[in-house]
Amino acid sequence: MGAEKLYTVETAIAQSREEIIKNHREYVNASLAGMLGLIGFDKHFVRAAGMRVWDDEGNEYLDFLGSYGALNLGHNPPAVLAAIERVKELPNMLQASLSPLAGAVAHNLAAITPGGLKRAFFANSGAEAVEGALKLARIATGKEKIISCEGSFHGKTMGALSVTGRKKYQEPFRPLVPGCETIPYGDLDLLEAKLRGGDVAAFIVEPIQGEGGIIVPPDGYLKGVRELTQKYGALFIADEVQTGFGRTGYLFGCDYEGVAPDVICLAKSLGGGVMPVGAYVATEEVWQRAYGSMDKALLHTSTFGGNAWAMAAALASIEAVVEGKLAERARELGEYFIGRLRELQKKYPLLKEVRGRGLFVGLEFSQPEGLLNTLTGGALKNLAREYQGALVAGELLNKHHIITAYTLNNPNVIRLEPPLIVTKEELDYVVNALEEVLGRQKSFLSIAFTAGKNMLGRLTRS
Repeated sequence: MGAEKLYTVETAIAQSREEIIKNHREYVNASLAGMLGLIGFDKHFVRAAGMRVWDDEGNEYLDFLGSYGALNLGHNPPAVLAAIERVKELPNMLQASLSPLAGAVAHNLAAITPGGLKRAFFANSGAEAVEGALKLARIATGKEKIISCEGSFHGKTMGALSVTGRKKYQEPFRPLVPGCETIPYGDLDLLEAKLRGGDVAAFIVEPIQGEGGIIVPPDGYLKGVRELTQKYGALFIADEVQTGFGRTGYLFGCDYEGVAPDVICLAKSLGGGVMPVGAYVATEEVWQRAYGSMDKALLHTSTFGGNAWAMAAALASIEAVVEGKLAERARELGEYFIGRLRELQKKYPLLKEVRGRGLFVGLEFSQPEGLLNTLTGGALKNLAREYQGALVAGELLNKHHIITAYTLNNPNVIRLEPPLIVTKEELDYVVNALEEVLGRQKSFLSIAFTAGKNMLGRLTRS
């Protein structure tokens, strides 16, 4: 190691913005650090509470990204922090025992999740929850094939990546897990055609596609999925990593149609925005077929899954969402918010579509058409498709101090996923800021021109 000085917690917290950027460029992901710097997303945030974060210059920001739905309770919710403080002297990880907290969280999940879901497995992330659910489906059914949807996002670990519906993330890692196929989202006829052979272990689907661009399926789609999977002997896996715990105006996205899957995948806000917690919950029948004997009990495990601090956070998070009626709050505020955004859509052609449910909202922007796009051989449209969402998000961040981001599978869509504690006044502030951006920047070219000047300024200062 030589004489290289090691950071402590205190010296790490005390780093300057320049030092943070330098460490990321040298030791983490230089390309990502450079990209975030160009659009002004490399600010040094030093404090966070509820809906707000503050940078090292004292500027205050509204968080409408919510860490992709992990912050349903906002930043550093006191009830979750207090729950962790309460268990800090308990053994955090002790595999030679049964955790009272893990059993309690499993009980509570069985009480609030749809239908007959009962048996929980705890992990540390949404991708791990999906991995566990896919393995569960194969062992419980004895079948190999997994069907998922185009535009879906289920994670980037190997199994989860194999059922994620964007080739950009898959191609560099092929061959992926065999037996995985995608079909268009919302297409029940094609789903039935795939299921008809009786060789499908599971169909995994998001009640509303998140990274696909906040895509809401046709009414009746989830009911149709439930009927078809039961008819042909496949499991229905609902990926509620983003849509769970009140985000869509219902406690779970499946509740909108009153359907119960065989397996539900959870994470993000389950940990209260403080601890990493992932889980899947399965029916008794599916669990027993998979792991219901001593010789199978240890086929799928997790060292950190179900640790005391994570389970305390989960208990407090579930209580806060249920007792605070945050799902109902998200439904009411979401209707108001989407209504106001659709008024903007009528006024500004650049805003092509507003879609979502509850406080799970996507804004899609119009693509360049006409002579200039033709003269560039479609390059202008391709550029807008990849960067327009990021440029609008940059405008909101740097001019209006609103944090948001584009969706991974559709960069032309920015997401609005505020914590469910957001107020109507804060929603109005975002609508007014968007109106200012849309009124001033009437096309992709004008947004790109403004962003280009800002990027040039950052490059000359770096």
